[in-house]
Formats: sequence, structure tokens, C-alpha cells
Amino acid sequence: MPQGDKSKYTDKQKRKAEHIEEGYEARGVSEKEAERRAWATVNKDDGGGKKSGGSGKGAHTGHPAAHKGGEKGGKASASRSAAERSASAKKAAATRKRNAEQHAHH
Repeated sequence: MPQGDKSKYTDKQKRKAEHIEEGYEARGVSEKEAERRAWATVNKDDGGGKKSGGSGKGAHTGHPAAHKGGEKGGKASASRSAAERSASAKKAAATRKRNAEQHAHH
């Protein structure tokens, strides 16, 4: 399969890449760069083309990056005590307040 050939991708993967590409273009990324990022994201999520042949990847993807959010999120704070979390929250609030004051003066 030559580089850039999309024949091993399913229709769903192609739609996904197209949708991601449109999102990047809406945010002002160039067409070429948006396409590159979109396919990189599909590859990261699904491990490449899912149609048989080639590297023998097969169909099921399991847990793509886009679905890992909740799984990753709570682990860090769950291992910390209430006091540590509270101190961190107070520090964050103070930082936000300080930044807001600085930006108001500009």
C-alpha cells in the first residue's frame, strides 16, 4: 500500500477524518495541515486502516483516545487527601484571581 493510500480505511474512518478536518479548518488551520492532523488522529484512535489486508489490524478498536477521558481524570485526585485537594483548589483560585487582575490592567 503506497504512502497516502486510504483504501484500507473503512467508510466510518473516512467520515471521522473528514469531520475532524472540518473542525480544524473552522479554527483556521490550513487545509493541508488539517487533513494531516485528521488522519493522524484517526490512526491514533484506531491503529490505522481497519479493512483486512496489510498489517492485519482487524476490526475492533477497544478504547480509542477519545473515550479515555473519564477513565484518566479521577485517578490523580482520588489518590490525594481532601486537604491536599482543597489546598490545590485554593491555589488555583488565587492564581485565576491574580491573572484576572493583571489582565484587567492592560
